[in-house]
Amino acid sequence: MKLNWGTSIVLAFALFISFILFFIVKVQSNSKYDNELVVEEYYKHDAHYSEELAKIQNAEDLSEKPLISKTDKGVSIVFPKEFNANDIKGKVSLYRPSAKLLDFEYSLQLSNSTMLIPKADFAGGKWDMTISWNYKGKDYITKQKLFIE
Repeated sequence: MKLNWGTSIVLAFALFISFILFFIVKVQSNSKYDNELVVEEYYKHDAHYSEELAKIQNAEDLSEKPLISKTDKGVSIVFPKEFNANDIKGKVSLYRPSAKLLDFEYSLQLSNSTMLIPKADFAGGKWDMTISWNYKGKDYITKQKLFIE
């Protein structure tokens, strides 16, 4: 069978489209290439972004900010002594950009203005930590990026 140039072009396009579709299906069906959203309800989250910015600004305006540091035992959060630890309420959210299944959250449980998150709770790698807290009716948000080895 002899192919003319028109048939050859159509075949070339068909093969190219088949090649591209094969890789699209392969990537979408393989859990190794999960495409996870950062936030499940993106538009709801985005609607409250200005409120979040105000809380971040409240934290930035503090003369002494909470100190987040890595220790041999884990990640330590130390609130300034000027705050009464019993009046601080909130949560600590840890987000793993590369794997949503590793994300976790703690409620703030302070002992002498300090909270320790055990190293065993972390997988090695990059983490985004967000502390959302309330002190005497005023809301604050503190964010920090961590790298755990």
